[in-house]
Amino acid sequence: MATSPASFSDIGKRAKDLLTRDYNFDHKFTVSLQGSSGLGLTATGLKRDQIFVGDINTLYKSGKTTVDVKVDTYSNVSTKVILSDILPSTKAAFSFKIPDHKSGKLDVQYIHPHAAIDSSIGLNPTPLLELSAAIGSKDLSLGAEVGFDTASATFTKYNAGIGMNRPDYSASVLLTDKGQTLKASYVHLVNPVNGTTVGAEMSHRLNTNENSFAIGSSYALDQLTVVKTRFSDNGKVAMLCQREWRPKSLISFSAEYDSRASNAAPKLGLALSLKP
Repeated sequence: MATSPASFSDIGKRAKDLLTRDYNFDHKFTVSLQGSSGLGLTATGLKRDQIFVGDINTLYKSGKTTVDVKVDTYSNVSTKVILSDILPSTKAAFSFKIPDHKSGKLDVQYIHPHAAIDSSIGLNPTPLLELSAAIGSKDLSLGAEVGFDTASATFTKYNAGIGMNRPDYSASVLLTDKGQTLKASYVHLVNPVNGTTVGAEMSHRLNTNENSFAIGSSYALDQLTVVKTRFSDNGKVAMLCQREWRPKSLISFSAEYDSRASNAAPKLGLALSLKP
């Protein structure tokens, strides 16, 4: 719903996307094909050092049902079946992996004009339970999440946060790592004409008083080319140049230099995405 608050997992997402999205320091190749019958096929290959891995993903949509099947290099088969509007404003997803017979999971999402609730339960005798909820509006949301492992009777996570989203800026404050880390982020659209965007994320470890930060920017050279930069307190500087060389097909070049490891060569990455 257009007026509903963002899910808890989306609080701070705009800052995370600015600082991390599309950065790749390996060699990645993706080809996507979409048929008129609702069947889509995506093949991905990734070369990391001297190791090459890949997967083939098949997506089929029919009415309110979506079936997603992925096979990777090691013959693992991941399947997800998504059912939309099984109840008003409710979506359910059933997923499992072969040969892992304990990987079954059921996810249910409910969207209300003033609330967004996500729940997950493992389909095994000692399941992992997860629940997150956010209340508010599309501009302001307040939420929390919790995870509980029934096998050990312990909480795997409990986090909380608040986020504000406007067309020209986004801000968030999150308490993560079971209350041990405080994160604050801010993203601002400086120039809507060329898409100039700047943002930062700062973290403070409450138990050790350690601080960290990252600053990023994004700028559109033209309608087809975007340049992103990132600087972190650990001395790493990264740059990304992405160009849409044909409709929906992208080529991305990434580079990262660690100023504290002057003897190490910069990391370079190339990603090519084809959508005929």
